[in-house]
Amino acid sequence: MRNVIFALAKRLLFVAPVVWAVVTLVFLLIHIVPGDPVRNALGDNATEQQVLELKQKLGLDLPLSRQYINYWRGVLHGDLGVSLINPSDQVLEKILNRYPATIELALAGLAFAILIAIPLGVTAGTNQGKPLDNIASVVALLGISTPGFVLGPLMIYLFAIKLDLLPVSGRYGPEYLILPAITMGAPLAAFLTRMVRSSVIEEMGEDYVRTARAKGLNERQVIYKHVLKNGLIPVVTVIGLQFGVLLAGAIITEVIFSWPGIGRLTVEAINSRDYPMVQGCILMIALTYIIANLLTDFAYRLLDPRIKVE
Repeated sequence: MRNVIFALAKRLLFVAPVVWAVVTLVFLLIHIVPGDPVRNALGDNATEQQVLELKQKLGLDLPLSRQYINYWRGVLHGDLGVSLINPSDQVLEKILNRYPATIELALAGLAFAILIAIPLGVTAGTNQGKPLDNIASVVALLGISTPGFVLGPLMIYLFAIKLDLLPVSGRYGPEYLILPAITMGAPLAAFLTRMVRSSVIEEMGEDYVRTARAKGLNERQVIYKHVLKNGLIPVVTVIGLQFGVLLAGAIITEVIFSWPGIGRLTVEAINSRDYPMVQGCILMIALTYIIANLLTDFAYRLLDPRIKVE
């Protein structure tokens, strides 16, 4: 247990510079964009006095170095500022209200991808060169080649409009999660299928597989108890990395299905030029991605105790 805690502390030290870089880049966002974000938010009819008052309220009239220190102080205290459009709205509070919906959608998409990819990849890998392998490869290629902004409307047209089986938009129950989860998870499922297939084919030629068969284990036990466990290690790496991609893909999916998550909030903030809200959304997505990668490192240890998290 002490070794695990030490490894976690050591890993967090490596993560710290990444967090610093993310926070710094997010802070610079409001200063990099062309024009005056305060004037853009207030509109062309705003007076100079109104612009000055809002800048003073947000601390944007201070020197850049002072603003940077204040932003860090706010981040460390859980204060990401207020909305430019509605100064009564706290950025962090609004993000936290939307955050569960995005995580729910990302996890549902990930679960769908894993449930499809593992059996399909194992089937393809154990039937290398046979019709089942070819069919699985074609399905995987179609999944990878179809972006979310194409798949989403197709799913809506087929299952919501034509067949009238599932609702189109909103978040009012489990049935509302199905179409956006499939839209998010399908490309990842296709990618993971190819990964699982390659891992299974590679592991099937190892000596321990012949040993397991010689001990009298049936083929199903050999594949799922030995081959798949060892073959999942590179797949877990990809899952950890792709979780951040899912969060990024949530922006498109949430807009298509009117899902009330961070992705949709980000688009709304960009359209209204609410830069503090955009900053907060990007920061939250980036931090979630970092945490997901950190958890992935420790998942290696669960799959193979011989791997040390350094």
